[in-house]
Order: sequence, then structure tokens, then C-alpha cells
Amino acid sequence: MSPSDQPSVRLRPEIVALPAYRQGKAADAAAFKLSSNENPFDPLPGVVEAVNAVSTFNRYPDASALALRERLAARFGLTADEVHIGAGSVALLAQLIQAAAGPGDEVLYSWRSFEAYPSLVTVSGATSVRVPNRADHGHDLPAMAAKITDQTRVVIVCSPNNPTGVIVTADEFAAFMAQVPADLLVILDEAYAEFVTDPAAVNGPSLLGRYPNLVVLRTFSKAYGLAGLRVGYGLGPVGILNAARSTAIPLSVTGQGSAAALASIDAEPELLARVGVIAARRDSIRAALVDAGLAVPPSQANFIWLPLGEETAAAADTFTAAGLVVRPFHPEGIRVSIGEEESVETLLRITAEIVQDLPTGHPARRLG
Repeated sequence: MSPSDQPSVRLRPEIVALPAYRQGKAADAAAFKLSSNENPFDPLPGVVEAVNAVSTFNRYPDASALALRERLAARFGLTADEVHIGAGSVALLAQLIQAAAGPGDEVLYSWRSFEAYPSLVTVSGATSVRVPNRADHGHDLPAMAAKITDQTRVVIVCSPNNPTGVIVTADEFAAFMAQVPADLLVILDEAYAEFVTDPAAVNGPSLLGRYPNLVVLRTFSKAYGLAGLRVGYGLGPVGILNAARSTAIPLSVTGQGSAAALASIDAEPELLARVGVIAARRDSIRAALVDAGLAVPPSQANFIWLPLGEETAAAADTFTAAGLVVRPFHPEGIRVSIGEEESVETLLRITAEIVQDLPTGHPARRLG
């Protein structure tokens, strides 16, 4: 921060030092944006019509998004009060952390994972406890359980993990929950659940009746293609969700967002067919990259992870020069969203070139 950027009033020093959330880079008209895990398909006509029909901008929306909560409650066998709607699942994460943790408390999560986690914890006044991912880029749940202390107030589990794409299995999660104190809030972040094709993966909604300390988060931003309208939802016990509602910014879910979510549920067969196309494209891209010699972990999301380490920044520049905007996390790796079919040939070609330029013995090189 330059001297001219120094605040002129007294602010919390940990907030002043906190880097702002960095959105995936935009792409010009000639490039493919593979940096933000967006759905590459255009919105369905019925969803667009539903949004356009909500034109009463001069009136506040239903603050609780009751119609959407009732629709989701019916789907998951819950009451409407066991569903909470927010401006994306990240808003719900912020609310839950604020409700449970403050100065002197700890929030535990795997790392690397969703880049907003550290900032949300810092804003709450709590302290992050990061447990390194396993060598296969998945959560090390036994190590996470061992890090729980009397100061731990929240544990976040991300499956599939962003940005590595690796799932937590149902068996792994059950073993983990058996070690977690019953009064410790566990947030299962399933923002990419609709892309999962592995039957071994944990399925949060099916576990709600078993664990009274569990909240499951999902979103309409990814599979349902509503990233620009910001609608996410949480499923869990009423008491926990009421506490989250108490920390929420009022009226943050728009009427247009609620209408789009409802219309997306109506159009679900067509939307999920598109998700199937993306998942199949993901699997074929990964297979090709593995054949090219890159150690790409198996992804169950709408992105893949290139564990390029210190070569990350240079590789990202190479992708950009080729018209592919990706998401680098230097010095760990690059997350590449699954985008348009037309982007695949260039992605495979450039990645093969990057693999060939990796130093001998680089951990991203696949052995054998």
C-alpha cells in the first residue's frame, strides 16, 4: 500500500492489511474466460423471461425469499425455516462465521481451498487455522480433526474442493463427524455439487437429520448459471440459520434473483443436461492432460487444477497469450474452468507445451 493509500481514520489494522477479494480476470472478445467457474451456456429463455417479468424495482423484494425457501424445503424434505437464502453461498458463509466466531476464536479449514475463507474469518475477528491438503490435493480430515481445540468455533469442509476439484467421500465425512464435538458448527460447502458424478462423494442434504451441528451450503451461481444474480442457499437447523439471518445485510437477495432461481428449478432437466455436458468435457480434458504427462487430480467440479508450483505465473502468462484467461494461485497452481467446446483444443495444446517445458522431476509431471 502506497503512502497515499493509507487511511486517514483509525481502522482495524488487520482489515487494512487484508487483500481484497480478487475476481477472475475478464476476457476480451477474442479470448475465452476460464477463470471464474462460470457456466459457459447462455441463460435459458424461460429464466430470462422470469427475470424480465420482475420489473417493480421501486419496491423492496421479499426479504426472506419465502417462495424459493418453500420450493427448496419441499425438495429436501425440510421446513421453510430450515432453508436460508443469501446473495450467493459466500454471503451465507460470512453470516455463519460472524454468528459463531469472534476475537479469540478459531475457524478451521483445509488449504488450499476457497480463497474467500481467510478474508471472511479475518473480518469476523477470529483466527484462521489452515490444515494443508493431502498430496492428492484433497482434504486431510484426520489432520483437521486433530487441530480442533476449545477455541474452534467453525469447521469448513469444501467438497468438491475449490480450486483442486477433489471430493470428500461420504465415508471420510462420517469418520470426521464422529470426531467433531456436537456443539461445533460444521459447514459443508457444496457449491459444485451438481457436477459430481462419483457416487462415493458426500451428499450434504442427506445428512442433515443425523448431525444437528451441520449446515450445508449450495448455490445457483454455478450449475444453474445465475452467477450474475447472486443466489445461494443454506440447509440446516433453524436455530443456527436464525443466527445467520441475524447477521445478514437486509434485503440483499433481489426479486430478480429469486425469480430466476425458481425458474431454473422449473427448467432443471435442461439445465442438468448442460451440466452433464460440462462434466463429460471435464473428464475428457483431464484424461487428455494426464496422457500428456501432467499430474492433474481427478476433479468433480466444473474446473480442473494444474499443480504447477513455481511455474504457475509463467504458465498463466502463456495461457493468456494464447487467448485463455485462467486463474493462477501462485506459487501453487492454476485453476482452469471448463468453458466452451471451442476452447478445448487450445487448452490441450498450450498445456502440452507447458508440460514439456517443466523441469525434470517437477512434481506436476506424471510419473510413468
